[in-house]
Amino acid sequence: MIMAGVSAAATNIYLPMLPAIGADLGASPAVAQYVLTLFLAATAISQLFIGPLADRYGRRPVLLTTSTVFLLATLVCIFAPTIEILLLGRIFQAVSAASIALSRAIIRDLYDRSKAASMIGYVTMAMAVIPMVSPTIGGYLGELFGWRAPFVLLFIAGSAMLSLIYLDLGETFTPTDATVSARIKDYFSLLREPMIWGYFMCSTLASGAYFAFLGGAPFVGTEVVGVSPSTLGMYFMLVGIGYMIGNFISGRYSERIGIESMMIYGGIVACVGVAAALYLMTNFPPKIGYLFYPVMLVGVGNGMTLPNANAGAVSVRPDLAGSASGLGGFLQVGGGASLAALSGSLISVENQALPLYIVMFLTSLGAAVIAAIMFFQARSKAV
Repeated sequence: MIMAGVSAAATNIYLPMLPAIGADLGASPAVAQYVLTLFLAATAISQLFIGPLADRYGRRPVLLTTSTVFLLATLVCIFAPTIEILLLGRIFQAVSAASIALSRAIIRDLYDRSKAASMIGYVTMAMAVIPMVSPTIGGYLGELFGWRAPFVLLFIAGSAMLSLIYLDLGETFTPTDATVSARIKDYFSLLREPMIWGYFMCSTLASGAYFAFLGGAPFVGTEVVGVSPSTLGMYFMLVGIGYMIGNFISGRYSERIGIESMMIYGGIVACVGVAAALYLMTNFPPKIGYLFYPVMLVGVGNGMTLPNANAGAVSVRPDLAGSASGLGGFLQVGGGASLAALSGSLISVENQALPLYIVMFLTSLGAAVIAAIMFFQARSKAV
């Protein structure tokens, strides 16, 4: 849980301080936005290699290595004198993606397909506490001590993560003798599996709505609504609360309802939330509650969709669970980085975040449609 939690905190703990980072380092808002988008892009690319490495050498040594690099990169962020150095640190900090990708693979090592979906739901529900509160903590720390303070907290959390991995995590996977290059070639065999593409596309679109919101909400909150960084950070908790609720639903009902059905319901719930936010923000004067309260349902929907899509993806070829997790992470986070950049570039004070909600609605709807197609295909095969 702490592995995935630190990775999530590294994504969003500093978000309320993005305007302050740009102002202090002499960067425009568009350049400051790369603190998020470059991290997401590097996270996506790193997961392409982390999965095969974990299948070749085992989960434990890969996690120990990437966690050490994460700590060194966090130090670079803390002492960065320019925006360029900060962005470089963020790129290397993205190796924390190993925690997200391998936490799913480790669960699949220990449980079967249906149980894995429930376990991922429960684990991510507990893990979601960290990213839920991290923007609030980051906002307050930034107001008190400056924008570097959230990165100091990340270094402390990363140190705890490395210690726990070293002292408590045993190896859950028996490595094979295949070379890393052979494992990378396994991606091609995975790409020939139609079902895995469905799971990948569903998780990419569902998480894309969330990442688009991450890319646009700081600007909308500070420039359109006019709230402080600490207040903005507090409202980010609402999305995390929604995600926890969705994770609990997954943990409780995925085995009973089925993976594809839960993915459909998650996409529908997310669409309802985005539609409500779009209606409020376009028909009434903008308020912080209109920005965040309906998006809680996006969190609920993602909490229902993502654990099931991820469990399904790593179950198509259990012998390649690490590679499947890495490939899925690349598509999920890479798509999220693209949507975060897109939403950040489209919104303005004049359009009051209308493009943001359009992007979020289309991606949530796409996830629900793909899940429905997979459901009916699985049903026709069963008949």
